[in-house]
Amino acid sequence: MSFLYTLLAFFGALGSLIIIHELGHYVVARWCGVKVLRFSVGMGKVIFSRHLGRDQTEWAISVLPLGGYVKMLDAREQDLAGVAPQDLKREFTCQSVWRRSAIVAAGPAANFLLAIAVFAGLYMHGIAEPSSKIRATEQATAAYAAGLRGGDIILSINGKPTPVWSDVRWQVIQAALDKAGARLEFERPGRGQFSAMLPAASLAGLNLEGDVLGKLGIAVARPKAVLEKVLEGGAAARAGLQAGDLIMSIDGHAVTDGLAFIESMRASPGKTLSITVSRGGQSRVVAVVPEAERSAAVTIGKIKAEVALTPDMIKVAFGPGAAFAKAGAKVWDTSLLTLKMMGKMVIGEVSWKNVTGPITIADYAGQTARIGAVSYLTFIAFISISLGVMNLLPIPVLDGGLLLYYSLEVLTGRPVPQRFGEIAQRFGVGLLLTLMALALFNDVVRQLH
Repeated sequence: MSFLYTLLAFFGALGSLIIIHELGHYVVARWCGVKVLRFSVGMGKVIFSRHLGRDQTEWAISVLPLGGYVKMLDAREQDLAGVAPQDLKREFTCQSVWRRSAIVAAGPAANFLLAIAVFAGLYMHGIAEPSSKIRATEQATAAYAAGLRGGDIILSINGKPTPVWSDVRWQVIQAALDKAGARLEFERPGRGQFSAMLPAASLAGLNLEGDVLGKLGIAVARPKAVLEKVLEGGAAARAGLQAGDLIMSIDGHAVTDGLAFIESMRASPGKTLSITVSRGGQSRVVAVVPEAERSAAVTIGKIKAEVALTPDMIKVAFGPGAAFAKAGAKVWDTSLLTLKMMGKMVIGEVSWKNVTGPITIADYAGQTARIGAVSYLTFIAFISISLGVMNLLPIPVLDGGLLLYYSLEVLTGRPVPQRFGEIAQRFGVGLLLTLMALALFNDVVRQLH
């Protein structure tokens, strides 16, 4: 069932994005007077179709679910003999270069507009996210060296406000890609506001697809270690621990939060631990022996108790105007970040391991769908942006490659020679196949690890 759920989430996301992309081409083609012969979701052999509308456009579903296309009346692909004279004026290549450019650009533009609409809807609805309050920092980290301590609330990074945790991560990634340091303005409750500097050297070499903040020693604050539930028959129940107990210390060492308590239990299989708890305003000490349990290749300790872990949450909501403005800025910033990542891959500053393919995308689709509608829609918006950016790359066979041809046509006053276009087309197909093979390889490696 889990695999089926992931598959449905993946094709639901991908199918909707393909339809939106191709609808962009279709709508603008119709606006420009070009005759559309077929609108297909999927590639390869048509398995279902219906002819609709004044032009009797064929609306089709094809056998391969990855991709789609809009087939227009085009002299390069069809024999125009027998075509009605009034339809010859609606042939694609006889349109002005500006109309052809608009039709080609409409696909990626539709993906960007979809992302803006999704983000705007989420911002108007309100998104609950962890606050920018940080957990206790370890001494041997860049965050500790910069002066950050547990409980600090990061207000801004390089002048950009960071009310929620995703903003903190986003601005640190931006600084890393720009090879710049990150100046943090933060509040230490009860003591005022301060500044800290994470130098560029500490941001260099970060795995931007992984736990960026964790490598710097920055983690989201967690609540105090309060037991929410104690299961019968477990080590916690046998020791006399109860729901509502506040864990104060373990073997004399203070417990900062629920995550620290879990980490201590997992690291102590079979060991007797002296745990100080606060119950009803009084302190008491209990002895707990975490049960040893084999997990993967390691043995961990478990006491069968649930601890509060949900961080402080902030619900951010905006009116329609502010929501669309913020959504537009989000799509713009994400597009630029994607291009920066690609550029750094080309020059070797970012690993090609970051290239992901359908397996990883499907995995993320399934995970976000299980979390909830907000996470799933956010995932769809980010994939839509990636699809828009990828299609605008100046690679033959992609929309961006065609736009490059039309740009050259505007500059030179004549179309790109057909022979040049054919050679470039082969190069583009080869490049795309290579990238697809790399993405699939990376996907398989991730699954194996």
